Amino acid sequence: MMRLAALFMVTGFVAGCATVVPRNVVPERLADEAELAGMPNIRVWGDASAESFAALSMTKGSRGGSLVEARGLSERQSREINMLAISGGGDNGAFGAGLLVGWGEAGTRPAFDLVTGVSTGALTAPFAYLGRSRDPELKEAFTRYQRSDIYDPGLVTPLLGSGLVDSSPLEKLIARYVDDRFLRDIADERRRGRVLLIGTTNLDAQRPVLWDMGRIAMSGHPQALKLFRKILLASASIPGAFPPVRISVRAGDRTYEELHVDGGVTQQVFVSRPSLVVRDGDLARRRAVTHLYVIRNGKISPEWEAVDAGIFSISLRSISTLIKNQGIGDLYRIYAKAQIDGTDFNLAAIPSGFAATREKSFEQGYMQALYDEGYRSGFQGYPWMKAPPGIANKTNPPAFRRTTQALSLPN
Repeated sequence: MMRLAALFMVTGFVAGCATVVPRNVVPERLADEAELAGMPNIRVWGDASAESFAALSMTKGSRGGSLVEARGLSERQSREINMLAISGGGDNGAFGAGLLVGWGEAGTRPAFDLVTGVSTGALTAPFAYLGRSRDPELKEAFTRYQRSDIYDPGLVTPLLGSGLVDSSPLEKLIARYVDDRFLRDIADERRRGRVLLIGTTNLDAQRPVLWDMGRIAMSGHPQALKLFRKILLASASIPGAFPPVRISVRAGDRTYEELHVDGGVTQQVFVSRPSLVVRDGDLARRRAVTHLYVIRNGKISPEWEAVDAGIFSISLRSISTLIKNQGIGDLYRIYAKAQIDGTDFNLAAIPSGFAATREKSFEQGYMQALYDEGYRSGFQGYPWMKAPPGIANKTNPPAFRRTTQALSLPN
């Protein structure tokens, strides 16, 4: 993806001659009220207020307004709430996939109450959300395919106007797995109170958007499956390389189009406010112990590389360094809030000693090696880091401060 971004810089001057299909842009004053026709309240701004997030938790058709109520937790009972956040990382997503499958086969992977995903993490998250029954498909998705199954490497055409390459192979790959049955399974889990959120970036607004995929699946709308697939594609569409995904919305009595791209543009990894999981004021809520697992599909330690003095090498290295440090910044923010809230923080990342390399993106050999690395770690018991790099790797406070009076992680 970084090589494509560098190529975009070289050929960008040609794009000025491109023909782009015009769209009716949502006016700024209507941005907050734009909704998808027939599917209200299926998304929220990633930087929205706590009240906006709380509204999503009250899902019509579920067995309760919140996860804890849906699971029947009483005042005398206590339980654990497990949250999983999966980052972007392109073909490095094979690490997270392997970690999850190995963890599942070890028999210690919990059923996650809240799962979030961005970019390649968005493609992993629905499988993790559905549990171990989908592990064979998760493995296949990150070990069977190669570059030509993600985008057409022979079609590098800035004259298309919106992207350098054709992302229709990835669109078809998503459709291969996300079918009507897949959607029904997602809906069933949402009715049980579990939450799946996928992040995209609204380019017009320069803001993250979080989509409640379970609510989309539950809607019964004839376009629900198509929208579900489009959101996954949008979250994985790096701008400049892949064309953005156009999503039609209604505001007032008019139809508009939004442009959505890779969620990693605004946040490499995110954790939603747990008001989506446990409603404020619930006595049982204060007895819940919360565990957060973050999978960073990349290395978080500096990596030495002798950089050529040419513009392409400098640009490529600078972009990759920027993305790495943006991701680490997201981890710091999430960790700080977890400490305030008494949440048990757990971080996994590609080991610094992993030495396999690839010449091009999405090489099968590289992805298989990375998947195997993740699988071994998950199966043998991954040594979860209790803090991001640069912070003393100590355990969280005893019992993680079992009261969750201030429980709300950043977006």
